[in-house]
Amino acid sequence: MARVKVKVEGLRELERALKDLPKATGKNVLRRVLTEGGEPIARAARGKAPVEVGYLREGIDVGTKLTRRQRGLHNRESPVEVFVGASGDPAAHIQEFGNEDNPPQPFMRPAWDSQKMKALDLISVRLGVEIDKAAARLARKAAKGKG
Repeated sequence: MARVKVKVEGLRELERALKDLPKATGKNVLRRVLTEGGEPIARAARGKAPVEVGYLREGIDVGTKLTRRQRGLHNRESPVEVFVGASGDPAAHIQEFGNEDNPPQPFMRPAWDSQKMKALDLISVRLGVEIDKAAARLARKAAKGKG
């Protein structure tokens, strides 16, 4: 399984604001934003997936769950992780990388390469908006409790 790490710098203010939120709220904000940010990559992968394998295209999605096998191979890197891929389709890696009987027909890597900056930009913009919304909700809830 190919592993790609992305390091983002310059978002310190957002990180501080996120830490000011309750832990569960912060995780929910991150999950929503990362899921939204992964969608351009998933859309591109669906567009690049081989047409003759129709079920593959429909299975490409953004989510937080891995298959049992994937969970066994995965080393958790962050408290919140979102994955873009072919929903545990056992033939997806064969389409992507090929084998002795089938040439590779990459769809995930080209999708990542073409959409990673769009996804990162979307995440950085939406994260600030979602943090502000969550803080406003918490403030309204606190004011309601006092009044």
